[in-house]
Amino acid sequence: MSVNTSDPVIGRLIDGRYQVRSRIARGGMATVYLATDLRLERRVAVKVMHGHLADDSQFTQRFIQEARSAARLAHPNVVNVFDQGQDDESAYLVMEYLPGITLRDLLREYGSLTPQQTIDIAEAVLSGLAAAHKAGIVHRDLKPENVLLADDGRIKIGDFGLARAASANTATGAALLGTIAYLSPELVTRGVADTRSDIYAVGIMMYEMLTGEQPFTGEQPMQIAYQHANESVPAPSSRNPKVPRPLDELVLWATERDPDRRPRDAREMLEQLKEVAAEIDGTGPTPTLAQRTMVLPTPAVTAPTTVVAPRAMADSETQVIAPHGRMAASPPPARGNAPGPRRSRRWIAVVVVLLLVLAGGGAGWWFLLGPGAHVTIPSSLAGTTPEAATAQLTQLGLVVDTQQGQVNSTTIPAGRVADTKPGLGAAVVKGSTVRLLISQGPKLIDFTIKAGTPVAEARALIKKNWTLAGTPKKQFSDSIAKDTVIDALGADGKTLLGQASYGEGLPVSLIVSAGKLPDVVGQPYDAAARALDAVGVTAEQGQQQNSHTVPQGSVIAIATSGPISPGGTVTLTISKGPEAVTVPDVVGKTWATAKQQLLDAGFQLDYTPKAPSDAFPTVFVVTKTSPAGGSTALWGSTIKVNLKAGG
Repeated sequence: MSVNTSDPVIGRLIDGRYQVRSRIARGGMATVYLATDLRLERRVAVKVMHGHLADDSQFTQRFIQEARSAARLAHPNVVNVFDQGQDDESAYLVMEYLPGITLRDLLREYGSLTPQQTIDIAEAVLSGLAAAHKAGIVHRDLKPENVLLADDGRIKIGDFGLARAASANTATGAALLGTIAYLSPELVTRGVADTRSDIYAVGIMMYEMLTGEQPFTGEQPMQIAYQHANESVPAPSSRNPKVPRPLDELVLWATERDPDRRPRDAREMLEQLKEVAAEIDGTGPTPTLAQRTMVLPTPAVTAPTTVVAPRAMADSETQVIAPHGRMAASPPPARGNAPGPRRSRRWIAVVVVLLLVLAGGGAGWWFLLGPGAHVTIPSSLAGTTPEAATAQLTQLGLVVDTQQGQVNSTTIPAGRVADTKPGLGAAVVKGSTVRLLISQGPKLIDFTIKAGTPVAEARALIKKNWTLAGTPKKQFSDSIAKDTVIDALGADGKTLLGQASYGEGLPVSLIVSAGKLPDVVGQPYDAAARALDAVGVTAEQGQQQNSHTVPQGSVIAIATSGPISPGGTVTLTISKGPEAVTVPDVVGKTWATAKQQLLDAGFQLDYTPKAPSDAFPTVFVVTKTSPAGGSTALWGSTIKVNLKAGG
């Protein structure tokens, strides 16, 4: 994160196609921007991976995996991914832009939702999730922040950054990357995730929508994780009595601690949700969840059973499946009866369960509080002093290397922290050693672009060494050939032409020649306007002036306030023709004197007799002029003069 208030990505043209307009959100791995797809002329959301993560293959692969996972899904309730690529060493993906809010924003504003609102949102989430599960994709990070509520009423799942193939359920610490409040018990204790883990997260979200709070809370993540692993989610109606019983049972089914007791995927839960909705609306009978057929690893029932509500059985009872899939409990043995091997097996089962619980708790402690606990290197360290960064990392339980590294940075001032190793935003084990990478400012690169450099060559040099700021601006030029560079401007708006070097990665703006502007001086206004319009310039009629050389109604000059660019407007000065001037009174004067005065006034002359008067100009005198002296005539018009010999 730059200490500057401006974001260098804003205004940038990514991959020659996506014009970045503004920033929408920033996360640990990437920043999401609002952009315009110039090719298709539509608004899109562009997620750009943080530059300091580019060298981390794990983060890069996870970023690309999000694009691939989401791109495989074409569903109205899944955020569409349009494109993915690499631009200036920054990985990016392009998604549809959905103006609106998240489910988290909605819950913050309203607290809890009505049963019908909960059903509507859950149905959309499960529909999109069902498409993912059908494609073999497990989301692994479902939470209200990843449910988008568009202004037009659409509901979509986003952020498949942790998505994996449904078969990839190897136990790893990476499972804890999901939000603790929505992690299933098997993720906490064993790091295993499949479609049923997503179902658990949906159940927790439904609980939160119905009650306005999460089922498990605590001051430490370990406390919350332990409750998920060892306690059952209470019925939403215990916190909100207005929750209908069928909806209660659906949440309890989805949040069973044993994944085998949950719906096997989103499609199965979606079907039951629709039946629950029908029952609540009174449009049809719906069997309770206790009457649904669920595949449980329980021996067949040979004794009469007693129907009980889910999770309402005594500790001594064992859950079984009654005929028609109804949840039931076998009665405990009568008092006085010798338990025999059956009681021994029961005690063995209890011991095994306790060991699993302890193992789960131990795994949770290891990954959340113990030696295996992970902490995130704060991205906010970027731009801080080395001393402040050292203090913050030490407080997080990390060791700061006494040896500092050096890196060039276009956004972080020299002497400040630009990055760390491992990188900013990385999750590392407590006690790990972190090296600070101190900014040396941008690396200086020879600036070889000159006036007249072909634009394709200039763009290639900028892409290699700097950042092209926006689309090159075109200007008309009488001296610079078309499609070559007129000027190159740096971040401060000053010319870079003639400079020896410029900082690597810094923005460069190009001004490119559009060729010569059509010469329309002397042309009639309509013809001049058409010629300018053909090169993308709009002509406006300006002031009119007298002209001795340009005919009336034709262009005298082009008036501009600066360089002219395609798409711009120019003002044309139009001729009014010659002005009217006073005819000198030359009657009685010699032809030599009269002729000079009339010519100086701007008139043409027609005089008689011609030959003798030109031969003896001091002998002949003016007897009459037409128009007469003292009247007015247009400059350049002809004055008729009558002459006679004097004496």
